[in-house]
Amino acid sequence: MLKKGSKLYSVLHNKCPRCHEGIFFQYPASLTFKNNLKIYEKCSSCGLKYMIEPSFFYGAMYVSYALTVAMAVAIFVICYLLGLKLIPAFIAIIIVLVITNPFVMRISRLLYINMFVHYQKKGN
Repeated sequence: MLKKGSKLYSVLHNKCPRCHEGIFFQYPASLTFKNNLKIYEKCSSCGLKYMIEPSFFYGAMYVSYALTVAMAVAIFVICYLLGLKLIPAFIAIIIVLVITNPFVMRISRLLYINMFVHYQKKGN
């Protein structure tokens, strides 16, 4: 499931969606917003242009929205099962979403580009 050639491999290892060898983001994941979303212009291994068209990654906002809604619902269910009231549950949701926001933004970009670019073995 996490072997080279799967979409999850590309997303979780910050790799090019076509060759799974080149690095996608220039900087490791961090909590700073300045360098968090800087991507290379193209893959160093296969030459894939990451910005397929101008404003390509605007679509990643929809992926990010889906991920944050799913996380918020999961946190709410966990808080409900733990017996927390409504206000503490919403505070927990806000804290978790603020902390995970930089990672969700990166994951959503990788998921989005993996929807359109498929893995190709070397020699194809």
